[in-house]
Amino acid sequence: MSKNKVVTEDHKHVLGLQLPTDPRWVNLAEISLQDILTDHAYCEQKATTSCITLIQAYPNRTELVNALSPVVTEEWGHFRLVLAELHKRGLQLGEQRRDDYVNGLLAFQKKGVGSKEDRMMEKLLTCALIEARSCERFRLLSLYIDDEQLRDFYYKFMVAEAGHYRMFIDLAKRYSGEQKTLERWKEYLEYEAELISSLEVRGDRMH
Repeated sequence: MSKNKVVTEDHKHVLGLQLPTDPRWVNLAEISLQDILTDHAYCEQKATTSCITLIQAYPNRTELVNALSPVVTEEWGHFRLVLAELHKRGLQLGEQRRDDYVNGLLAFQKKGVGSKEDRMMEKLLTCALIEARSCERFRLLSLYIDDEQLRDFYYKFMVAEAGHYRMFIDLAKRYSGEQKTLERWKEYLEYEAELISSLEVRGDRMH
């Protein structure tokens, strides 16, 4: 079985993603480790902020608060791990760049319509999709990047993101119902595939 086939099957059966990452991405990411590590660090920072924002918006949703509280700590810990990796390599955290992928997902959210639970579902599914794509990218780095130490580094991140992806979907099901959540999730997956295909393949971006 070819590497590309393995990657494709992993996407569709485990993460549900409809379009695998262009295989050139890992090679491009290796060109400047400072750029990809910098972007990764900011992704972890934004994941922390997203969880805090959800807790602030829905403080009376006990299961959500209890599920996301430890993730805040974990994601910030991930930011610190990436920062330490940069410093270990004599690299500096660079400037944050515009995230066209996340902005594209945010544009797809239904805003100002439906119940409060429906609007919460939109945010949770956006988070789930970001985590799923991050998990897929971490897997590629853990398998194919030339730097052996970074392969181990990204394997650990891959495992963590896989758990987060499921957690966000389960929370959406808990508050909005399984059928509604899965129907909207299918729409997100289809849209995300179109979004990925429209974006330039860049090695200085995690997404």
